[in-house]
Amino acid sequence: MTAATNGDILLVDDDPGLLRLLSIRLNAAGYDVRAVQSGEIALEAVETQRPDLVITDLRMDRMDGMQLLDELNSRCTGLPVLILTAHGTIPDAVSATQEGAVAFLTKPVDKTNLLDHVERALLLNGGRKTDRSWRADIVSRSTAMEELLNQARRLAKTESSVLITGASGTGKELLARAIHRASERSGEFVAINCAAIPEALLESELFGHAKGAFTGALRERAGLFEHASSGTLFLDEIGDMPLSLQAKLLRVLQERRVRPVGSNSAMAIDTRVISATNHDLDSAMSNGTFREDLYYRLNVLELKMPLLAERREDIPALVAHKLEDLAKEGISSKRFSPGAMELLISAEWPGNVRQLFNLVEKTAALAASPVISVRQVKRALGDQSAALRPFAEAREEFTRSYLIELMRLAQGNVSKAARMAKRNRTDFYRLLSKHRLDAADFKA
Repeated sequence: MTAATNGDILLVDDDPGLLRLLSIRLNAAGYDVRAVQSGEIALEAVETQRPDLVITDLRMDRMDGMQLLDELNSRCTGLPVLILTAHGTIPDAVSATQEGAVAFLTKPVDKTNLLDHVERALLLNGGRKTDRSWRADIVSRSTAMEELLNQARRLAKTESSVLITGASGTGKELLARAIHRASERSGEFVAINCAAIPEALLESELFGHAKGAFTGALRERAGLFEHASSGTLFLDEIGDMPLSLQAKLLRVLQERRVRPVGSNSAMAIDTRVISATNHDLDSAMSNGTFREDLYYRLNVLELKMPLLAERREDIPALVAHKLEDLAKEGISSKRFSPGAMELLISAEWPGNVRQLFNLVEKTAALAASPVISVRQVKRALGDQSAALRPFAEAREEFTRSYLIELMRLAQGNVSKAARMAKRNRTDFYRLLSKHRLDAADFKA
C-alpha cells in the first residue's frame, strides 16, 4: 500500500513555471499533486481519478477557469474548486465564487494563504484523506461509482441512518462495510439478511431474548443491536421484513432502546443502522407492505448502487481484481483474450457484479490455457451470449447516448458540446446528423 497523504490535488494552469512552484509547495505540505496545463486535460484527469480538490487559473486559452468550474459542477457534485486570479480579474473571481468556487486567491500566491485555503477546502470535501483502506474492497474507475463513494465518505462522518438501494449483486453490503470503516465508530460491523430468517427467529436475532422466553430459550441471549453497540448494524433486504416486526424496529429506532423478547426491561443502545433493499419501497408503501414511518426513519440519507451495465468501464478492473484473488486461492494465473473482454464489456449482466465474478471464477477454473477465449466466455454466458448485440452496434448505441448527454449538459449549445467532447465543431455536427439528433431539441 502506498504511503498516506493529506489529499490529492489537481492543479490547472497554462503557466508551467507557476505549476512547478505550486506543486513544490503543496508536495512539501504532504499533498499528492497532479499538474496539467489546460481545462480539457483537467476534465480527462478528473474522469480517470477524482481528486479531493481542484486549483485552477481563471484566465486560460480555449477553456478558462469559469468554463472548467461549470463542467466540474455538472460532472462532480461536491468537488471543491479554488480559483487563481490576477488582481485585474478579481470581479470575475468573485463571480466564480457565486457559481460554486470555494474561494479565490490572487497572484502571486502567498504560501501560507494557499495552504490555509487548501486545508479549509478539503474539510468541505470530508476532511483530509489519510488512505483508501476504507474502500479497499470496492473496485472502481467509473465516474458514477467515484461520485457515490465520495458521497459515502461524507455520510460516514454523520450518525444518521443510511438506506442503500440497488439491484441484487451490485455490492450493497460492500458499500455498507466501507461506510462503517470510514466512520468514527469503534464497535463492530454486524450484518443480517432480513429475508433469510423466519419472523420469530429474526425478532430474537435482532433484539435478543430472556431465558424461558419461548421453547428452547434455555439461557439469556443478547441480540444483534446489542452486539453492534458503538458500531453499525446492517439490515440487508429490509424490504422483506414482516410488517409486525417493522413496528418493533421502528420503536427501537425512535427510542434508541431495545427490549429483548420475554423481558420486562429495555436497555439503551448506541447503534448506527444501515439498511439495504433491492425492492421499490415507494411501491411497497403504496400497497401496504412497508411502513411509511419506518421508511423515513431508515432513509435519512440514501445511496443508490448503479447497475454493472451503468458502469461498464469498471468491468476490466473488476475482472483483473477477481483473477488476482483466484490466483491467491491457487488457481493458476489467467487472462481474457481481447475478444473475450469485449464480450464481457458488452454483456447485459442482470446479476451485476456477483454474476460477473461467478463467470470469471468458472471460466478461470475450467480454462486449460492461460488465455480465456471468446468461445469459453460465450459458453459461460449461455443464452445471454446469443442475445448480445454486435460490438459495432453496441458502440453506436453508446455514442448516441453519449451525444444526448453532452447536448443535455450543454443545453443545446453545439459549440460548447463539441468542446466538451474535444471534437471539431464541424465533425460534431456530422455526428449529430448521423445519429438523428437536433440541437434545438435540447435548448432550454
